Amino acid sequence: MTAEIQKHIAEISNSLELISKRIGLPDLEYRIERKSQECENPDIWKDQQLAKQLMRERQQLVEQLKNYQKINEEVSEIKELYKIASQEGSSDILEDLENSLSILANRTSDIEILSLLDGEADQNDAFLEINSGAGGTESCDWAQMLSRMYFRWAEKKDFKIELISENQGDEAGIKSCCYKICGHNAYGWLKVESGVHRLVRISPFDSSARRHTSFSSVWAYPVVDDKIDIEINPSDIRIDTFRSSGPGGQHANKTDSAVRITHVPSGIVVTSSEKSQHQNRANCMSALKSRLYELEMRKRSEGIQESHNNKGDAGWGNQIRSYVLQPYQMVKDLRSNAETSDCQKVLDGDLDKLMSSVLAIK
Repeated sequence: MTAEIQKHIAEISNSLELISKRIGLPDLEYRIERKSQECENPDIWKDQQLAKQLMRERQQLVEQLKNYQKINEEVSEIKELYKIASQEGSSDILEDLENSLSILANRTSDIEILSLLDGEADQNDAFLEINSGAGGTESCDWAQMLSRMYFRWAEKKDFKIELISENQGDEAGIKSCCYKICGHNAYGWLKVESGVHRLVRISPFDSSARRHTSFSSVWAYPVVDDKIDIEINPSDIRIDTFRSSGPGGQHANKTDSAVRITHVPSGIVVTSSEKSQHQNRANCMSALKSRLYELEMRKRSEGIQESHNNKGDAGWGNQIRSYVLQPYQMVKDLRSNAETSDCQKVLDGDLDKLMSSVLAIK
């Protein structure tokens, strides 16, 4: 029991040291004070977007400091109690301390992961695209399963979810869809989901009940704030209108309300298929700005631009995660080697452990 307590204390101490470095603890209080002064300036409210951004940044700094201090205080108290319990030889108190430390170690680990979400756009909302790949109807059904999985994940985090576009499959499922997911650190979490997801299962569409492999690609990119200036030359884009293929009522199906915008220099294509063509144009321009911003961010990171250009087809060579439902059950992330046999739990949106395992190695 004593060994377990010492092990948990060592784990928490190591995590606190890493968190301290990530959040810049030595000057954190100074940065909070500076940010508070900026927020108190009445002139910032002339720009509502800027004011909200400053308030959000200040709150994040305050939460970082509060989380660190709370854990540091709790572990100090437990250390003192441990000394007393060891001297008195109280096994009941030692058992309670071990349980408390185990819970605290898990909380500290979660905060350590959150401290990794410090990228330039990690705090932003996110667009999430899902496209079916090799496998026909099987992959369309798999794309819809992924859509449901991320929808459930976002719901668990109380994120706001907005369907931007959806292209129905010919027989079942979806060929593609795009969501806008709004919430703190939405992009920071979802950025690790970009890549090809592979499913192995007994096909519900095969009368011979054979095992099939399906692929779908996921692509996450940040929603660009209005204060970030992204210039788009009108001559660089092509705007097409078409009839929505998905549900949307008589208006959506009888008029060319859906919009597709192609950015010719980069080859980026964005679509939106809500009822209002005006809203669809606005959605597409917002998504295009976000894609171009994300592209520029990737150019700044060595080697990552190549991964964008070589995103390629959804198939064998570009996998990031494998979901095997038959002949055994296993979800495995091929980057971190994290795995779980509880496939249904993952497909119901329990993704944080898999996401965290990748964030920890980035």
